[in-house]
Amino acid sequence: MKLRQPTDFLILEALEETGRNVAPNLASHTGKSRKNINTRLPVLEDYGLVEKVGPADRSGLYEITQLGKSALVHQSEYDEVDDFDSLIASADAATDGGTPAQAVARGEHDDEE
Repeated sequence: MKLRQPTDFLILEALEETGRNVAPNLASHTGKSRKNINTRLPVLEDYGLVEKVGPADRSGLYEITQLGKSALVHQSEYDEVDDFDSLIASADAATDGGTPAQAVARGEHDDEE
């Protein structure tokens, strides 16, 4: 997995913050060009970090996946590790008894106090 920084992480952050979204809105939210966003979204989809959703196949509506959330949690480690793919995949796969960071990466929140 070869991510383009900071663009790819900005896209993931925007999708996590805003939910499902389309390229023009993501371009506005990230400050990157629409062309750049349109180029990177299919790459992120190939990596399994985002998925295309929506009423039609060509809607251009994307949302972040659990693996994408894991990538955000481990963003600071991207340049530090040789195999970022394995790092985020193993964090994403730890569905029971994981660390709080892994729970956040999976979108789990403990709302009970």
